[in-house]
Formats: sequence, C-alpha cells, structure tokens
Amino acid sequence: MSSLEQWLAYQTQVHPQSIDLSLDRLRLVLERLNWRQPKVPVVTIAGTNGKGSVSGYCTAILAAAGYRVGTFTSPHLRDYRERIQIHDRLVSAAELVSVFERIEAARGEVGLTFFEFNTVAALLLFDAARLDAWVLEIGMGGRLDAVNVVDPDVTVIVSIGFDHQEYLGATIEAIAGEKAGIFRQGRAAVLGSREMPGIVEERARAIGAPLKRLGNEYSYTREGAAWHYRGSRWNLPQLPAPALLGDMQYANAATAIAALEEIDARLPIPGAAVAQGLRQVRLAARFQVIAPSRPLAPTWILDVAHNPAAARVLARNLRDLPSDGQTLAVCGILADKDAAGVVAELKDCVHAWWCVTTDGDRSRSGSSLAQTVKQAVAAPVEAADSASAGCAAALARAQPQDRIVVFGSFHVVGPAMDWLEARDLLPPATLSEYTATPRGTIVQG
Repeated sequence: MSSLEQWLAYQTQVHPQSIDLSLDRLRLVLERLNWRQPKVPVVTIAGTNGKGSVSGYCTAILAAAGYRVGTFTSPHLRDYRERIQIHDRLVSAAELVSVFERIEAARGEVGLTFFEFNTVAALLLFDAARLDAWVLEIGMGGRLDAVNVVDPDVTVIVSIGFDHQEYLGATIEAIAGEKAGIFRQGRAAVLGSREMPGIVEERARAIGAPLKRLGNEYSYTREGAAWHYRGSRWNLPQLPAPALLGDMQYANAATAIAALEEIDARLPIPGAAVAQGLRQVRLAARFQVIAPSRPLAPTWILDVAHNPAAARVLARNLRDLPSDGQTLAVCGILADKDAAGVVAELKDCVHAWWCVTTDGDRSRSGSSLAQTVKQAVAAPVEAADSASAGCAAALARAQPQDRIVVFGSFHVVGPAMDWLEARDLLPPATLSEYTATPRGTIVQG
C-alpha cells in the first residue's frame, strides 16, 4: 500500500469490530514497538461534550507560551490528519504511511481497530517529534479507551451525559464510572461541570487523585467584556473573552486553565500566554459562525452537536445570538444517537428542517430522521440524500437575514464544509503540514 487512503481503507478491515474497547492489544503492540511512556507533561481529556474545546484551549495556551505541543483528537471533519497535530501543523501523509508500515510490521497476529491504529500512530509520531507537552483527547469513555494507555500528569472530565450507552452502560453512573477510569493516583482530576455524578468524586478519592472541581478548587466570574479565573495556583483577572463563541466556552476555558495549572511547575505559563491563547484558539464547527461573504447571502453556523446535551448548548447559543430572520437547520444524526432528544432541545429554535443521510456503518437515512423530526415539530421538514443536497436546498430557501445551521454528526458537518468552501462560502483551511525532521527512525517499516 502506497497511499494514505489505501492504508485507512485497510485499517477498517483488520479487526472484525469497528469498536472493541480494550487496552490489551494496544499494550502488546506498543511493547513490540519498544514504546515508552512520555517524559513530557501529558494532559488527558474525557467527557461527553466539550473535549474538543478544552483540548483546543490547552494547545493554544501552551503554544502561546512558546511550547511545542502534540494534540490528538477525534473524529476528524474533513481530513484524517486533523486528528494528529504537531505544534499546530498537520502530520504529512508520507509520515503517516511510514508509521503505519511500522505498526503493521509489529502487530503480527494482533487485530487493531481503526482507532487503535490511529492512537498508536499518534504516540509514535509525538514521541519522535521532540515535543514539550502532549494534549490527548479520549475517543470514547475512558477506562478502556486506547488513549488511556498513556499515563497523564493531569486528567480532565469536562462533562457527563448519555452517549455510547451500548459500550459504556445504560445509566449516567455507569458512564461516569467508565470516564473516571482515566484518573491516576497522585495526579489532579479536573472536573469541568458543577453537575458531576457522585461516582466521579468517589473514584478520584478511592485512588488518591486530588480533586479540582469547578466552583470549588477553581472558579471563574464574568466581569463585563472580561472574566476572572481563580484557581489553586493562579489568579488571573481581566482575561479576554474566549475566541470560541457561546456562554459554555467560559467554563471550558476555565477547565483548560485549571488543568494547565497542574503542569506549571514543569512548563511555566505566564498570564500573558493564557490571554493570548484564549484570543487565538480556533476550532472548526463548534458554534462556528460564518458571516456572509457576499451581498444578500445568509449567515452559516456550523456545530457538531450530536446528542441532547450538546443540542441544549447549541439552542442556548442560538437564542443568545441575535437574528433578524429565520433559523434553517441542515442536520444529520447517526443511527445510534438519540435523535428525538436532539430535536426536542432545538425544536423551538428552528423554522425549517432539512434532514440528511449520514454515511458509515452507523448511518441513518435522511427520510428516517425526517420522520422523527416530523413527530416533534410543526415546522416544515424535508429529507435530503446528502449534506450537500441539504445545504443547497436550505440556501435556495434562505433570505439574506436568515441563518442556516448545519449540525449533528461529523459525517454531515465535514462534507457541508467541503460544499461551502467549493462555493467560496467558507474561508479555505490554512493549517499547513508539519514538515520538521522527526527524531529517530520512524520512517522505517
């Protein structure tokens, strides 16, 4: 296999299940690769919603302080390489192919899932790149997620909600228990919500992970256009508003700062770097508002809200953002998600719906989603075969004062971004490839 696309297609076939939560396979392959735990600070972030935002703030603040950071997130919107970023650059396709060849040679009879291939590649690339810090986002749950093979210096749980119940458990307590599996003895456990299930604190205390709770060990207050962070080590007044939009972003930013406090002894971070990181953070499709680029065009809003809790935040953000026109929704939700719960949160904010078909092994047709939406709303509802068809239909209906909200699965928002960029309705991506020569010999198979 010579191309990245061929490797990615191959990885979907190596393991009989697309999701198989376990650390045993990963540990065996990493042992064969002679991989060792990182010697630089690691921040591991879990949560039903908000992981991407907290990861983004951590990375932006560390970068503003002059540190080289590796950031691992999932899933991706448009380019697989979004998942592995080294010092704010995409890993090159050639580097990924080389490291995949190395993993393939080492795994032998061990069947890795697509996400496990992804995780091992990130660990090897980060290890070779002479970084100062790693920011790792849990893919699903925590205890048995592939990312949890790394021992972090500080752990974060941003929020707990219903998602992936077939893998994590049917109750909030069960889901919370799985996410709390990332905690480590003697390492701070940062909680990013005031509404955490009791089992989270119980698990932290049971293993001796010092708790750092929003509203207790750290807090924030809004002060006009600025805000004030108070933590166990830092007192930061007059911080600028986060560049990511939405009221929830203050809590997410405070959570990231609380985590970074815990590695300040090893990587000093001045207050000016915190402020700069807050201004400079960029994260696609987290209530991303795209102002009209031409006369008589509507506003576009992109958001990967795909469960009821995230939809509740999206609804709040829409209400808080003034609009003179109607709100038109283009949405696609995977078959294993609570579509009815998502619609219930947004039904009073949307004046017309276009339900689109999602791709992949958990796909849901636009017509099936439209039936669910029709049962809950009085507004017009139509089905579309693709994100591009839904966007085109919504744009044809929209007036200049309207806004079109594209939300739901990454499998919908990503293709919608491609469609928008092709029509000059979305600024082109500017993130370049990481091209510095890595340490070691990762290119050998």
